[in-house]
Amino acid sequence: MLQQINIKDLAIVSTLEVELQPGMTVLTGETGAGKSILVDALGLVLGDRADTGMIRTDCDRAEITALFDTRALPAVNQWLEQHTLDDDGQCIIRRVVLRNGSSRAFINGSPAPLKALQELGDQLVDIHGQHAHQSLLRRPHQRQLLDEYAGHTALCRQTDEGYNAWREAEQRLATLRTSAEERGARIDLLRYQINELTTLNLGENELDGLLQEHGLLSNAGNIIERCNFALVCLDDEDDAALSRINRAHGQLLELARLDPGLQSACELLDSAGIQVSEALSSLRHYTDNLELDPARLEHLDRRLGEIHDLARKYRCKAEEIPPLLERLQQELDQLDHADTHLAALQQQVEMLWNTYLGQANQLSESRRSAARRLAEQVSQGMHTLGMPNGLLVVEVTALDMERASANGLDQIEFLVSANPGQPPKPLAKVASGGELSRISLAIQVATASCTQVPTLIFDEVDVGIGGGTAEIVGRLLRQIGNSQQVLCVTHLPQVASQGHHHLRVEKGSNGQETHTSLGRLEGDSRIDEIARMLGGVEITPHTLNHAREMVERING
Repeated sequence: MLQQINIKDLAIVSTLEVELQPGMTVLTGETGAGKSILVDALGLVLGDRADTGMIRTDCDRAEITALFDTRALPAVNQWLEQHTLDDDGQCIIRRVVLRNGSSRAFINGSPAPLKALQELGDQLVDIHGQHAHQSLLRRPHQRQLLDEYAGHTALCRQTDEGYNAWREAEQRLATLRTSAEERGARIDLLRYQINELTTLNLGENELDGLLQEHGLLSNAGNIIERCNFALVCLDDEDDAALSRINRAHGQLLELARLDPGLQSACELLDSAGIQVSEALSSLRHYTDNLELDPARLEHLDRRLGEIHDLARKYRCKAEEIPPLLERLQQELDQLDHADTHLAALQQQVEMLWNTYLGQANQLSESRRSAARRLAEQVSQGMHTLGMPNGLLVVEVTALDMERASANGLDQIEFLVSANPGQPPKPLAKVASGGELSRISLAIQVATASCTQVPTLIFDEVDVGIGGGTAEIVGRLLRQIGNSQQVLCVTHLPQVASQGHHHLRVEKGSNGQETHTSLGRLEGDSRIDEIARMLGGVEITPHTLNHAREMVERING
C-alpha cells in the first residue's frame, strides 16, 4: 500500500507531502490547480520517462519519494529479497530528475535502473487513465488477469512445471544427439586418456606417502648429522649430559643419607638419568635404521615427476587425478551405451511433451470458458458506465506448437468496441482516454477480487459522463476501495462524495511565482468542496444542503 509521497520542485509544486490511507481517496480541485501532478509524480517514481520540462522553473532538479508498506505483499518482498533490496516490510522509491536531462533512481537507498522501478512498480501500483503506466494494456497482464479471474493458479503452475520438465529433457536429448554424432572421435580420445591415467596407477593415498618419504630421504644427511650431534651432547663426552647427571646423582645420594630432605631431588635426578638413557637408545636405533639411499630418492623423484607432469597435462591438481579418471570412465560408459540412453531419453521427452500438452489443453479449455464469462461481466459494467453499446471480447487464440511456452498454448488479448458497428479492437488502440479509463474500471471491478496490485490510481475516469452514471462510477470505485487502496482524481461531486477520504489541491500565487498545496478535507470543509463542485462560483444554502445530503447518504 502507498503510505506517503513527497514531491519537490516538480511542475508548479515547490514542496508537497501527501499521506495516504487504505480505502478510496478522492482528489479534487479547480481546473488547472494541478490535480494530475500527483499522478505524474507517481508515474515518474514507478519508472516513466522523465522530461526536464517537468522541473520547476529556476530549479536544477525535481525529486519524488514514495513510501510503500509491503508487509502484506509477499511477491513484492520476494522481489526485493532477490535483488538484495529488502528493508523489513517497507519500500522507499526515490527518483531524481536533473536539469541536464539525466535522472537517478533509488530503491531502499540503493541505486537502481529504471527497469527495476518498472518491474517493482507493476507490482505496487496500477494507473488507469490517460497515462502510459497501464499494465492492463499489455497482453501478459491480460493473460494473468484472465487466469486469476478463472482461478487457474494450480493449473498454471502445473503447466509451467510440465513445460520446463519437457524443455530440460529435450535439451538433454539434443546434447546427447550431438554427442552421438561426435561419439567416435570422443571415444578414441577418452580411451587414450583413460589408458594414460590407468597406466600411471596412482593410488588414492599414494601421493601423500610419496611426498612424506621424499621429504625424509632428501633430508636424510642433515637428519643423521644432527642426531649424531645430539648423541655426543648426551653421552659421548666426559662432560655430556648423562655423565653430569650420574655424577650429580652420586653426590646427592651420599648426602641424602645424612639429610632425608635431599631424597626428592635425588629421585628426580635418577629419573632424569633413566629418561636420557632411553632417549639415547631411541636415537641410536633411529640413526642405525636411517640410511642415505640415492637410488630410492631418484625413484621417488621420477615417480612424483610423472604424477605432476600428467596433472599439468590435464590441468588439474595431482590429488584430483583419481576422481578425473573415474569421471572419464563414466563418460566413456555413457558413450558406449549412447544408443540405449538415446532411446530412453527420446521416450521420456515424448512422455513429458504429452503430459504438457494435456495440461496446456486443459488450461486452454478453461480459459475459453472463463473468457466468455469475463467478457460478459465487463461488457455489462461498460453499459452501466455510460457506454451502452460497449463490448469487450476476450480473445483466446491457439498458438502453433512451435510457440509453446510455460504459459501454455494460447495468446490472450482484450478487444473492445465502444460504438455500434465498430469492430472490436485491441484495448491498447482505444483512442479516448475517458473511454479507456471506464473500460479499465469495468475490468477492474470484474477482477477486483483476484488482482495482486494493492494500489489503483484512476485519473479522470469520469470524463464525458455525469448524473446517474457518475454516481455509479463512484460506487464502483468505493466498492474496490473496500478491498484495495484507490486514489481517484475527479471533477464530479457524485464521485467525490463516495470517497472514504478527501484531498483538495489548490493553486496559489504570491505575485512572483505559482505554487500548489494540498489539504485533507473533513466535515464542513468537505461539504463546502462538494458544494463548489455542484454549484460553481456561487454557493447557495440549497447547494450546501445537497452536498451534505450526498455525503451523509454514503456515510450514513
